[in-house]
Amino acid sequence: MNHIKRRQFLQSLSSASIAAMAAGAPRVLANPQAGPRFAPSADSMILLWMAGGMAHTDTFDPKRYTPFEKGVEAKRVLSTFPSIDTAVDPIKLSQGLEGIGSIMERGTLIRSHVLADMGHILHSRHQYHWHTGYQPPLTVAAPHLGSWMSHILGPMNEAMPSFVEIGQSYAGNGEAEELKAFSTGGCLGSEHGPFRIADPADAIQSVRPPAGMTFGRFQNRDKALRRMLAASPLAEYGSDFQKDSYLRSLDNAYRLLSSPAAEAFDLSKEPKEVYDAYNTGKFGQGCLLARRLVENGARFVEVSTDYEPFKGWDTHDNGNTRLKDMKKMIDAPITQLILDLEKRGLLDRTLVVLASEFSRDMMTEGKPGKEVNAQAKVQDKIQDLKFYGMHRHFTAASSVLMFGGGVKQGFLYGETADERPCTTVSDAIGIMDLHATIYRAMGVRSDYSVDVEKRPFYVTDLGQGKVRKELLT
Repeated sequence: MNHIKRRQFLQSLSSASIAAMAAGAPRVLANPQAGPRFAPSADSMILLWMAGGMAHTDTFDPKRYTPFEKGVEAKRVLSTFPSIDTAVDPIKLSQGLEGIGSIMERGTLIRSHVLADMGHILHSRHQYHWHTGYQPPLTVAAPHLGSWMSHILGPMNEAMPSFVEIGQSYAGNGEAEELKAFSTGGCLGSEHGPFRIADPADAIQSVRPPAGMTFGRFQNRDKALRRMLAASPLAEYGSDFQKDSYLRSLDNAYRLLSSPAAEAFDLSKEPKEVYDAYNTGKFGQGCLLARRLVENGARFVEVSTDYEPFKGWDTHDNGNTRLKDMKKMIDAPITQLILDLEKRGLLDRTLVVLASEFSRDMMTEGKPGKEVNAQAKVQDKIQDLKFYGMHRHFTAASSVLMFGGGVKQGFLYGETADERPCTTVSDAIGIMDLHATIYRAMGVRSDYSVDVEKRPFYVTDLGQGKVRKELLT
């Protein structure tokens, strides 16, 4: 084993593991400004990720409705759905979100989320920025929001992964490596990276030995891998910190496989009527799995609508038609998730956040005054239904929905213009302050940091995130 070849060793580990082991060797920085922690209003968090760019004017911030008819002027179209009433007057949502509208008195709706200007708009760059709080490229591997939660707060159940990612597929995805770049523990180490479940219907298989392998054989393989790691010149590929972190990630995985907590991953344990209430497909099943994991001590769970270029919320064409399907996918399971958490006494201590990397508009690519090259064709007069929708990337306003975990109830924050361009006109909030507010609910200071290569690396950029206290109770 001592003469293992470099190629053999590299093949035994995933590319993500190697990247993590090369990412640096942080230690908790003795920063008096970063502690002590706040008293948290939430113990766990569920991020509902609308991957691809969710149009605010066709979802949570409806404007004047212009129905489709051949020859309608594109510049007249602000919303392609009529607005609906909600449980909170005067909050209105877009048609197709009736379920979420019925529970709005339990949450806060932010309509003034503004995204960064990073030149030509790329989904992976904006998703990286949203999930880590840092604009790429960086010389440090920035940890995911969930990785910070895992590192700072630790597990609530030793057998349950602190950070679980549900619904994002990588196999066959042309941007898989770009997506993986922000879905890691980064400089915090492999042990704080996500436990990935591409399809929640198969979640139980992820906590069992591979098909045809007995648990005894699995144990032998685990021991062999550890012997190989101990005997290999690992320092060539990363620091002792990263080696130890990788070994701890193996310990965590092994602990889960042999624990009753693994049953939380089995959706077949749910009563049929409950399962059916969630089952709008992979995303709905992901919401059900998230509830089961939080019930069993998961600290941070992300449920994604699964980003793949030109699919889902990535509406470069057929915007109105595709949003009808997206709303059917998310409305019932999100509504059921909030009601179920409340029924189980978990909503008060679980922060649920719905967000997307940016919004969309029919005419503007980027934001007024900082437009970029348009990536979708728009007819001056719309002759075909496929051109009716919000097809261009828009960063001047976006909507974020928050429930539970200490956020205000029935609260509307921020405002956008009623006429195009529907930009933010009051209480603009960027990613840094939004993250600071999320961290505050979880009891974490926005200037918490670790030491990477003898320099502090903060949970918010330079530790400068400001908590928007008006969003919290």
